[in-house]
Amino acid sequence: MQPFPEWVIFHVPHDSKVIPAEVRHQFALDDVALMQEIIKMTDHHTLELFTRGVPEQQIIRSPVSRLVVDVERFVDDAMEPMATRGMGVVYKQTSSGKALRHPIEIKDRQTLINDWYHPHHNKLISLTQQMLDKYNQVLLIDAHSFPSVPLPYEPDQQLYRPQICIGTDNFHTPKGLERSFIRQFEAAGFSTTLNAPFAGSLVPMPFYQMDSRVSSVMIEVNRALYCDEKTGEVTANFDQVAIQIKKCLISGMIIL
Repeated sequence: MQPFPEWVIFHVPHDSKVIPAEVRHQFALDDVALMQEIIKMTDHHTLELFTRGVPEQQIIRSPVSRLVVDVERFVDDAMEPMATRGMGVVYKQTSSGKALRHPIEIKDRQTLINDWYHPHHNKLISLTQQMLDKYNQVLLIDAHSFPSVPLPYEPDQQLYRPQICIGTDNFHTPKGLERSFIRQFEAAGFSTTLNAPFAGSLVPMPFYQMDSRVSSVMIEVNRALYCDEKTGEVTANFDQVAIQIKKCLISGMIIL
């Protein structure tokens, strides 16, 4: 199988389960409840699912759980729709609406952002600019997974869930690329939807809505395809799903 082009970036924001020891005291849940929440909210194994054989320099991954800081959110809660559900850049609530954290001071919130959010995005911005300088184009694959049954916090509560959800941005996702990915995933036998149950795709802020050389597509994989959702452990068909996803992505991006 041919490799991914050198101008592709894989963004893996939600596969880490790490809660640093120095912030554990912020959480209102006991160890068992916190682990249950981590299992529900983690995009399990998406690093390996999407990036087998991909050079490390083409991958930007958050090293901490999204329960610590969600690097996929806008840093300003006023811009972030999920902040109204207590799940902005620093989560206050669990997936079921219960208290996740004890109240924290503004300075502690800012420390979390300074320690984990800004370094992550600075790396992503720097790599994007390097690729633009070298190749004059970038494709960012925003790599995610989602539960087969909607969690209470999710805006889309439709019971039907596809195997693959493709998220797009009107400015940063070329229509031809959108159609190509849909065609490839459907041809591989995956049920596929566009911007449902999740929509959009991340673009680094300095380029957002300004530089059309930066393309972005979010790929969300239904967890029932490749893992035990109660434990997060991979199932026997994980390898085959990973191979199929890689084939679909490589074939789909040929048009660029």
